[in-house]
Amino acid sequence: MAGSGGAGPKPKYKRLLLKLSGEALAGEQGYGIEPAVLERIAEEVRTIHDLGVEIAIVVGGGNIFRGLQASASGMDRASADYMGMLATVINGLALQHVLEKAGFVTRVQSALEMPAVAEPYIRRRAMRHLEQGRIVIFAAGTGNPFFTTDTAAALRGVEIGADVILKATKVDGIYSSDPMVDSSAVRLPHVTYIEVLNRGLRVMDTTAITLCMENKLPIGVFNLDTPGNLLRIVTGAPGVGSFVGGTEPSAR
Repeated sequence: MAGSGGAGPKPKYKRLLLKLSGEALAGEQGYGIEPAVLERIAEEVRTIHDLGVEIAIVVGGGNIFRGLQASASGMDRASADYMGMLATVINGLALQHVLEKAGFVTRVQSALEMPAVAEPYIRRRAMRHLEQGRIVIFAAGTGNPFFTTDTAAALRGVEIGADVILKATKVDGIYSSDPMVDSSAVRLPHVTYIEVLNRGLRVMDTTAITLCMENKLPIGVFNLDTPGNLLRIVTGAPGVGSFVGGTEPSAR
C-alpha cells in the first residue's frame, strides 16, 4: 500500500468508508453515468490513497433506479428494492473501471451473489483487500430490501472497522435546513447523533445514524464537487465539511 511518509499533510484516518450517491455519478445530466464525473472522483481518491489511507466505497443507485419511488408508484416494495440494488452494482462496476484505468487495484464485493461480475461480500476478505492497499467497492446495499445504501454504508463501515464514514454531497456540510431552498439555513460544523435524530437533520436515515451512534462511528459530510475537498477533510483542514459524533470528532 502507498506510504504516507515525507512532508505534507498527514491523514487523520487510517481506514475510511466513502459514501457516494448514485445521483453524484450522473453529473449535470441528472441520470445515468457521466464519465467525466467518474474520472474526477478517481483523481480525488488518488489524493488520499497516495497518503496510505485504506479506502472502501459504498455507492447508491438513484441515477439508474430508485426503489422507493417505484414502490410509491405501485410496484412491490421488495421487488423495487432489489432492482435498486442491481443499479448499485452497475454503478460499482463503472466506478471500478475508471479507478483501474487510473491505476488502482480494486475489488467489487456484492451483497447479492453474482460471481460473473463481483466477489461475494465476505468481511474478512474485504479487510484483507484494504490491508493490501486495494480499493473495495461495496455494491447491492445490505442485500436486503427495506434498507437504504446509507444503512449499508453504516453497516459496512462498522464491520470493517472504518475510522469514519465520509458522505459526499452537493453542499459543504450539514445545515439547519435545506440550503438549496432556505437562504437562512446555517451550517453546523459539528452535531451529535442525538441532535441529528431529534432535529430531523438530513444526514443519513435514522437506521444508519443509530447504527453509527451505537458503534461510535463518526460521519463526515462534505462537498465532493469542490476539487481537493476529499483530501482536505481527510487531513483535517479547518472549515471543510461537518461531522456527526458523540463529542468532537476524532479518529478511533
